[in-house]
Parts: sequence; structure tokens; C-alpha cells
Amino acid sequence: MQEPTRLFDLLEWRKELHPERPVFKYKEDGRWKSHYIDEYIEKSNLISYALMHLGVKKGENIGLISAGRPEWNYVDFGVQQTGAVLLPIYPTISEDDYQYILNDAQVRLLVVETPSLYKKISNIREKLPYLENLCTIVPMVGVKSLDDIYSLGCRYVSDHPDAPHRLQEMKDALTIDDVCTMIYTSGTTGVPKGAMLTHKGLIMNVQEIKESPGKTWTKALSWLPMCHIYERMMGYLYQWLCFEIAYAESIAKVGDDCKEIGPNMMACVPRFIEKVYDKIYRKGEKMSGIGKKIFDWAINLAFGYDLDESKLSAWYKIQKKIADKLVYKEIRESMGGELYMLVSGGATIQPRLTRFFSCVGLDLYEGYGLTECSPLIAVTNSNKRGRKIGSVGFAMRAIEVRIDKDTNEIQCRGGNVMKGYFNQPELTAQAIDSEGWFHTGDTGYFDPDGYLFITGRTKSMFKTSMGKFINPEVIEEKMKQSPFILDMMVVGADQKFAAALIAPDFDMLKDWCIRHGLKVEGREEMVADKQVVARFQQVVDKYNAELGVTEQVKRFKLVTETWSESNKFLTPTQKLIRRNVEAAYKTQIEALFK
Repeated sequence: MQEPTRLFDLLEWRKELHPERPVFKYKEDGRWKSHYIDEYIEKSNLISYALMHLGVKKGENIGLISAGRPEWNYVDFGVQQTGAVLLPIYPTISEDDYQYILNDAQVRLLVVETPSLYKKISNIREKLPYLENLCTIVPMVGVKSLDDIYSLGCRYVSDHPDAPHRLQEMKDALTIDDVCTMIYTSGTTGVPKGAMLTHKGLIMNVQEIKESPGKTWTKALSWLPMCHIYERMMGYLYQWLCFEIAYAESIAKVGDDCKEIGPNMMACVPRFIEKVYDKIYRKGEKMSGIGKKIFDWAINLAFGYDLDESKLSAWYKIQKKIADKLVYKEIRESMGGELYMLVSGGATIQPRLTRFFSCVGLDLYEGYGLTECSPLIAVTNSNKRGRKIGSVGFAMRAIEVRIDKDTNEIQCRGGNVMKGYFNQPELTAQAIDSEGWFHTGDTGYFDPDGYLFITGRTKSMFKTSMGKFINPEVIEEKMKQSPFILDMMVVGADQKFAAALIAPDFDMLKDWCIRHGLKVEGREEMVADKQVVARFQQVVDKYNAELGVTEQVKRFKLVTETWSESNKFLTPTQKLIRRNVEAAYKTQIEALFK
């Protein structure tokens, strides 16, 4: 069978190769329910017919606000088959953000998942002049639902016996270069912009990585937002490989769902990896006696692991086998026992965590890219030399990647790059130059072996009053290796030195206070306690020793607030929104330099 050239071709691809396997699993009323390809095709087609009935045109934006679930995919391909463009939006953003995006994209049909999301949109309905149709996936009394869309599709087929032929003609007219989705960037540096992505860009991504998963693997767990292009692309990869995709109940239930489903791989972000490690670390801190000594030995052994096992000594390999039986096996079993690959994106991973998880048997892979690149620019792979500690891998084979000789900015050119920002020709011209090079805003370098390393963002760098440039992200990532630090932001533009705001991991800090007999009530007392401040000074001093003199953090302030999406300090993809943090802590930052 010919390989898919448009994303919705995956429907027939799956039907031909493995019609007997479940495509999706989703928990309903406490039980996992399987969804098969025939239902997938039928409901996707019914959505297409309903859109045809409503007069939806090629290129029109159709909105979807939902967590990952089978219906997300039905809407996705139902929209794509008509030539319309799916606009998935995060379920966690504010009403103001919804208003901006839905109006900017001129959305007249919107599908939302839950009653709470329906209420958020209803609150701003009068401010959405383009919106004509609003329906829910989860049924609500008196409100149009996805079932009503299916019924509308059925009526269209009943009224037009040639409907299947009409739909096929629409599909046949679509090419690999057509826009299939529009993703609004998370907006760390300004107003969100709609990146228009093509079938070609996403399929290039899938083709680049489809050889890395094991040939016998059949199951994946999905828990990242489906509106995140990284998780979206991974979903297409799973479908290409005929995997069964189980949608996690929530991020808090990922561990439990892994045990129930037994996935072979899943996508994640560095923040998730850090939290999993911190949970393992805290477990060790609560142990005692010989058990703790064995646990600590095994953990420290993992930090000395090399991805190139030919570089490991015979003695190290013997120790690793012992540690596997005593410690690592239990860690794997806590993640289902059949999980072999974690694929991380969105930010760089701490090298020590790559060593740790790969040694434990949860191989950690990572890629680099942006929404505008569908998203991959570079990625590691499962070949013998496919990974290197600290690197995001090799440039995609089908594109060009270069490093600007003056700014060290990473730039790429190829079919993975977006067609542009929706209705934003000036911003598009700023991002994609006249020769077709997309300017990422990230800095990096290639080593002699062709591995790409990310060093920071051009817009995050600042200069001190002494004329020294500082890349804050390098410092932050280094110091966040400490389990005491959950988030951190280095500041110091036009100042004599670098300083930092530190958001502690209060679960970790609370355990430490109890072990050291500190009677502190609440976060305010914790961060004000002299012993706590002294402990963080030890952490800062430790990592300062690995930095140049001008990069060292001379002063810091512990803050009590957890940085998150809800307070707009982090994007939905967990990236730091520096301008918001700076505005919220203006007084504290100024005090650091007095």
C-alpha cells in the first residue's frame, strides 16, 4: 500500500494494515474502552458531511478545545478531509486569550469538550462576532453536541446519495502542500500568532522518526495536550505505526495509567522528567539502613552511565546488572514495566537525567524544534550513535539547518517550515527571510560529529553594566539540577552582576525541614528561615563553581508562589514567560541590586 501523503490517509492506511487492533483507548466510567478503525472512519466522515452541509469552505478555520480523547481525532480528520483547517486551542488559557484567537482566526464553528469550557466560551459569546455554531463533546442538556454533528452528517448523506463521491472528490483535490492545521504559538515574547502548517511538514516529521520505536511495540500513552504540535505529531507517528493510543486520565494519573495500560513509549516534557526523578529521589530520602545505602549507590551509578555502552568498563556493567535487580527494575515497574522509550521535547533535558533514565532502562530521547517547523528541526534516534549526552540529535535529513556565523542563531529551510502566520505578512517576513530560512531565535552549535547543541535564546540573553553577555537559560538549567529548585529566573540586565528569583520545590523543601527539625508553618516561614536560605546558598554555590565569574549568581530571592499557567508565568508547554515574571516581581528584583 502507498504510504500516506496527506494526514487523513492514515485512516485507510490503518484499515489496510491492522483493522483488528484498537486505535484508541479511553477511560469511561472507570473502565478502559477500546475504539476501532471502523468507528474512526465512520465518525470522521460524518463530521466531514456535516461540514459540507454547513457550507464550510477549503481553508476555513474550525476550532477545537479539548484534552486528548478519541473524538479529538475524529474532529481532526473530519475537518481535514474537507480542506478546512483545524485550529486546536489549549483548554487551560484565559477567556481573553480565547477571544483573541477565535476572532483573529475568524472561527465560526467551535467544538469544546466539557461543560466548563462551554461556559467559558458562553461568557464571551457576545464578543465573538464570527462564531455561529458551538457544540460540546460531553453532552449537555439543551446544548448542541458532537452527536448532533454526527446526526447532521447522516442527514446530509440521506439528502445527497452521492455524498461519498463528493467527499472523495474533495479529498482527491487536496495536496501535501495544503494547510491542514493552524497552531497559535504560546506567546512567550508577545501576542500569539497562528502558524499555518501543511500535511507535508507533519508527514516529514513522522517519516524522520518512524524507524526509532521498536518493531514489536504496539502501545503508547498520550497525556500532553493534543493542541501542542509536538504531541500531535507523535499521535500521527503512533497511527502510522499502527499503535494503540491510550489517553491518560490526567497528568496526576500517568503513573497509574502506565501500570494499567503497559505502554511501550510516550512523549513528555523535561518538567515531567524532572518530577519523576524528584519523586524517586524523595523516596530514597525517606529510606534508612542498608536499603538506603543500596538505593543511593544505584542512583549514583546511573549518573555515570554512558549512552555508548562500549565505553563502559566490565566492572561498571556488572554493577549495573546488580543495580537493575535491586533498584532499577522497581522503577520500571512503577511505570508499567513495558515502557522502553521516553521522548522529550519543548526544552533541553539536564544531561544527568538522560544518563539516569537511560541507565534505568527508560531510554530518554529528545528532539528540538518549534511550532513553526511542524515541529522538528533536529532529533535523536535509536541507531548505535543516535544519541549524545546534552545534544538534541541530528538535523532532519530532509531539511537544511545552519548556524548564523555572527549570532549563532539556528536557522532552517525546508518543507517542515510553516507557510506563514495567519494574516500577518509582516511578522511572517520577520520570521522567514527572502531566501526561505526560518529564524528560530535559538542559539546553538554543531559538534564535529554533527550533533546539535542548544545554548539558549537570542531574546533571553542580556548584557550586564560591565559589558558582559549572559545567557540566563544555561545558568537556570544547570541550577535546576538541584531537586530543591523547581523554577528559576536569572536577571541582571544593565546591572553589575547576575541575580536570580528561585521558586523552590516545596514538597522537597517540606521533607527537608521535617528531617532537620525545623518548625516552620507555611511557605512564607520556610523561605524566611535562615537555615533554609543557607541550604539554598549551598546549592547556588555548588553550581556557581561550574560557571564563569560573570555568569555566577551573586544574590537570590526565594519566592513562595508556584509558577504555572494559571498565573501566566509559564506557557502551556511549560516555558518561562520572562516578561510576566519580571512584572510580578519588579520590587523583589530591584531589591536584589540595592
